[in-house]
Amino acid sequence: MEKSQETKDINDWLPITKSRNANWWYSAFHNVTAMVGAGVLGLPYAMSQLGWGPGVAVLVLSWIITLYTLWQMVEMHEIVPGKRFDRYHELGQHAFGEKLGLWVVVPQQLMVECGVCIVYMITGGNSIKKIHDTLCPNCKSIKTTYFIMIFASVHFVLSHLPSFNSIAGVSLAAAVMSLSYSTIAWTASVHKGVDPEVQYGPKASSTAGNVFNFFSALGNVAFAFAGHNVVLEIQATIPSTPEKPSKKPMWKGVFIAYVVVALCYFPVAMIGYWVFGNNVEDNILISLQKPRWLIALANFFVVIHVIGSYQVFAMPVFDMLESFLVTVMKFKPSMSLRFLTRTAFVAFTLFIGITFPFFGGLLSFFGGFAFAPTTYFLPCVMWLVMYKPKKFGLSWWANWLCIIVGVLLMVLSPIGALKNIILQAKDFKFYS
Repeated sequence: MEKSQETKDINDWLPITKSRNANWWYSAFHNVTAMVGAGVLGLPYAMSQLGWGPGVAVLVLSWIITLYTLWQMVEMHEIVPGKRFDRYHELGQHAFGEKLGLWVVVPQQLMVECGVCIVYMITGGNSIKKIHDTLCPNCKSIKTTYFIMIFASVHFVLSHLPSFNSIAGVSLAAAVMSLSYSTIAWTASVHKGVDPEVQYGPKASSTAGNVFNFFSALGNVAFAFAGHNVVLEIQATIPSTPEKPSKKPMWKGVFIAYVVVALCYFPVAMIGYWVFGNNVEDNILISLQKPRWLIALANFFVVIHVIGSYQVFAMPVFDMLESFLVTVMKFKPSMSLRFLTRTAFVAFTLFIGITFPFFGGLLSFFGGFAFAPTTYFLPCVMWLVMYKPKKFGLSWWANWLCIIVGVLLMVLSPIGALKNIILQAKDFKFYS
């Protein structure tokens, strides 16, 4: 009895399980915030490396596969009657065993969530710099490092909000911003019109170069579909009873979020590539120069959005760190422990972000190496282990198809990404 009361007290303190009063629209905007982020701005660049046919096919296939695997995770949240798997690693432990499940899920999930926070730290800083340079082209140039530090200062404050539901307002603002800047990106591209000298052929001069670019682009697309790493944690904030299970409002929110994802991704990817062709930058807002006020506004929206996205992805990390410190290291749950843990994490992502700001390469590397397993095929493996669908039936084939696609993404895209990072690093100066 004492043990169960102690567990309940710890769960009431931890940020994921502290509050369970969310509903379907919380699910919708948390998922939009988690899904639509820096990745959407890199999609036209990914299209330029893939080409029209493969590019459209990879985008559509990714949307369908990730919607399917997200549905699986929502269904598996309460696969055991009377028990909720509030965290990704808890579901992994149920599927693969206590120790193996922890080792299969936690390193990948931490890599994804820390990777996203680092990339968003860089994106936020770059967007603030873009606002400054756009509105004041004749001003003295300021190092990108300082802009990333300005962006980080916001998180040193927001990161101390206690639970997932307490960041609902930030997440809602971020979701609205994502739809806004995506719309600006493709409408401004249409307004600019297609360059008469636009080219859609292979970007690189050699076959090897084009193959590496193709691999790298797969990682960029994988990065754009990243919400699975926080979906169980989002569902944990929704109340659940046997009569009204949490999966119903959660799935409603997820499906609405995926409609918004389609409205953001497909126009930005296709119109951006159609207008700029091979000359598109790895962030389409950099390719768009005019009208100045609109590009500055779009970058402001990006800043607001990645502030929210950073918090959505950081909250499960805070939960893991605080859970480890309290349950394993036997620290007493306290405000000072929470303050030190979260401040240290923000400082860590800031340090990595200002030291290695390879935006395009990082997107692809994290997208392939960590996002592909947790998004494309780990839910399918868990589904096969727990539900044991009939061999060679529709469910069996669908899951194995997703697993094959996910493994190919995981193996191939980091290869291209590492090449791009090496090329960018040649001319790189630390803290420039």
